[in-house]
Amino acid sequence: MIAVPAIALLAVLAFLYWRFIWFFRNPPRSVPPGDNLVSPADGTVVYVEKVKEGREVFSIKHGLVARLADITREDLGRNRILIGIFMSPFNVHYNRAPLSGTVESISRYPSSGGNLNMRAMHWRTLFRIAPYYRDSRHIIQNERTVTRIDGKYKGVTISCYVVQIAGRTVHCIESYYREGMSVKKGDIFGMIRVGSQVDVVVPCLDGMRPSVRIGDKVRAGRTVLVE
Repeated sequence: MIAVPAIALLAVLAFLYWRFIWFFRNPPRSVPPGDNLVSPADGTVVYVEKVKEGREVFSIKHGLVARLADITREDLGRNRILIGIFMSPFNVHYNRAPLSGTVESISRYPSSGGNLNMRAMHWRTLFRIAPYYRDSRHIIQNERTVTRIDGKYKGVTISCYVVQIAGRTVHCIESYYREGMSVKKGDIFGMIRVGSQVDVVVPCLDGMRPSVRIGDKVRAGRTVLVE
């Protein structure tokens, strides 16, 4: 008789600890040196694509395709490298800058029909069922913040777009920088609460190649995404 209330109390305390303390943990990260781009988020790599201008990225489900402009909400032109990272509710949710540079723009876009849950992607990453983007309409529908950082990559000025995609229960995508401010590679620039996704889009330059594969676990500010 006593055991059931005790277990219930422990469950409530564990949830409160996770939601209000452990969730906001911010472990230090050693940023790798060199001309590279680091991951903006902790989580699982769900897609790595070299996207040709105007072409679809992949098919989410029959009759529903995702194009780069659907993800960034901007027509970027040129060929691009796109890397998607899914953050489960158990990942660190602070986001870090992939490269050093200047925050050129921060654009916030509302959902097109309401925020959807990310349940399909959560289960697919958990049980490693590829393709991880299958049935994940949130990739193109949910609310998002797109931060453009202009910086140098091997002496060439590039624009790096970081797309923070909110989950169904997310009510706030936080940005800690303003347009025109300087940021260093690995600096914390924002946060998304609970489960969510962060994408990185950069120009596909000669010699530039992704350093991660689909299914890899990455750490914000520490894992090299592109070199």
